[in-house]
Amino acid sequence: MAAILEPAKVGSLLRAIDAYSGQPMTRAALALSALLFQRPGNVRQMEWAWVDFDHAMLTIPSQDMKRRIHQKINGRPHLVPLAPQAVAYLKELVPLTGHGRYVFPSLRTGERPMSDNTINAALRRMGFSKDEMSAHGFRATARTLMIERIKGISADVIEAQLAHGKSGPLGSAYDRAEFMEQRCKMMHEWADYLDKLRIGADVIQLRTAAR
Repeated sequence: MAAILEPAKVGSLLRAIDAYSGQPMTRAALALSALLFQRPGNVRQMEWAWVDFDHAMLTIPSQDMKRRIHQKINGRPHLVPLAPQAVAYLKELVPLTGHGRYVFPSLRTGERPMSDNTINAALRRMGFSKDEMSAHGFRATARTLMIERIKGISADVIEAQLAHGKSGPLGSAYDRAEFMEQRCKMMHEWADYLDKLRIGADVIQLRTAAR
């Protein structure tokens, strides 16, 4: 699952997404993959019913998450706070796909979401090899750069937003909503940081190593 981890190269990737000349839906899916860093399946299968513009929130039902069967049935939905940049991309799509079920419907039929290969194919079209960047790689990009480049973000908060299971005695009883205030702040900071990389501004310096 290849991922770009260098800030300057991420900036180049974001500019390539902005300049993408293919389908507008694919361009938006690429941009939201970077902004939301959710699993590729949850991005391409995103439904308009999950999007709450009033509260700037994406709510992925438990049954659509990568979980064990009993967790899918009994688990909480996964909440994804939407930064203004993410809201803007979604609102641009409303005239195109807002009349249907899926945010990113298949071009052949609106009854299914876009293909699971669409994002990877777009990355190849933009010149990024399979060994350089993948649809799943947006998660590793976010996880790495937030820890290394943005001060004050806890690894636990990032892991909650990635919907990674928590190890230890709490296990599946972990309440992912307990970090919601921090997650909202983090998603805004991440979107702003990506904007800096896109325009080539100086990136936030690495944290000073503890002595």
